[in-house]
Amino acid sequence: MRNHRIYLALVLVWLLPALACNLPSRARMLARETPADLEIVTQAPAATASTDVALVSPLGTELAQQGEIFPDSEVVNSPAALGFDVASVVASAGGYLSTYTETVDDETMSGAQIVQRIADETSTNPRLLLGLLEFRSGWVFGQPRADSEPEYPLGFENPAIQGLDAELRLAVRYLSQGYYGERAGQLSQLVFPDGVSIDLPANANPGTAALYALFSRLLPFVDWQAAITGPDGFIRFYTARFGDPWQRAVEVLSPAGLTQPQLDLPFAAGETWAFTGGPHIDWGVGSPLGAIDLAPIAGTGCKPAPQQALAAASGVVARSERGALALDLDGDGNEQTGWVLIYMHLANRAPVGTRVAPGDPLGNPSCEGGNASGAHVHLARKYNGEWLGLDRIPFVLSGWQVEAGEKPYQGRLVRGNQLATASPSGMQGSSVFR
Repeated sequence: MRNHRIYLALVLVWLLPALACNLPSRARMLARETPADLEIVTQAPAATASTDVALVSPLGTELAQQGEIFPDSEVVNSPAALGFDVASVVASAGGYLSTYTETVDDETMSGAQIVQRIADETSTNPRLLLGLLEFRSGWVFGQPRADSEPEYPLGFENPAIQGLDAELRLAVRYLSQGYYGERAGQLSQLVFPDGVSIDLPANANPGTAALYALFSRLLPFVDWQAAITGPDGFIRFYTARFGDPWQRAVEVLSPAGLTQPQLDLPFAAGETWAFTGGPHIDWGVGSPLGAIDLAPIAGTGCKPAPQQALAAASGVVARSERGALALDLDGDGNEQTGWVLIYMHLANRAPVGTRVAPGDPLGNPSCEGGNASGAHVHLARKYNGEWLGLDRIPFVLSGWQVEAGEKPYQGRLVRGNQLATASPSGMQGSSVFR
């Protein structure tokens, strides 16, 4: 009997450490409750990573010293994406994505259409979206991996966010938070699902920060390093499948000294509109606070207003769908190059290819294309595919300069001694005119 007890004790001593490693520790359980938004740490970063956490050599040394591992132009829908045809690539690859369909906003869309739509709307490089999808699930060139779930092609595994469209949009959110957070100097640390936090390498460019941010939301710290720069990591995988991104890189996307071209308020002289939204996100969580809202004083609710939204400058309509209109100011018809104005919530829009002069009609303000409580126009700017915030280049319309408030949607328009204060209800003091 005594020998049996000794044997049992020895077995327990051997098993308990292994069992402990597989128990759902409080740290792991709390990690699942981490908010969806990437944590932005604006205070001065610590000299090292969080307590008792160090970058693992040699990958840690590579991450800390290499700096730029992915070009900016490969993250945004930039000149580097010119000529990239999502539909053709997906069809020729012949993988699961080529036969995939999903209903998005009551519209049945193919896999290629979903990728292209997200690339257009969020100004994210479609080649990168396909690369991430292939790396995580094998959908582009093959069939879903045995260990993957069709509802979670990128592996976020959030029951509230299922399907290709939703998961890609979540990926874009994290890419944007990394990219534009670093661009604005507001991202200093990465926080992982397992509770680990590390300092962002000081010499990381926005493109690199975007990948770091995304993968920090997908993987625990110990797996994150290898998934990016390891022998089987994303960088090598992406280069093998889609070519070396540095060979087609366009740097710098927004050159020093870049100035905004002359822009007019997007309504007719003699009309008075309300400044209903001060600086807020250009498009989606993570994009800069660079957009404003203007509404005609029409009292039509969400029905299209009788007034027309007008071209703020000459250009050509590069995209016109689902309430959005992209006005390409350099006239080449490509959203990826030069200055582009995005008008949102337009009904009866001018079709793609329409060439306009300043003051030409583009469509009627409405609620089309997104959440809105009344007919208005959301106006944002891009240059070479990058969304622009007020911190980058001043936003001026007919001499009125946009100034930010303490919070998103607050702010004012100033022209000399004239002032319009943002008010979502269009209250007195928010009026603006040509």
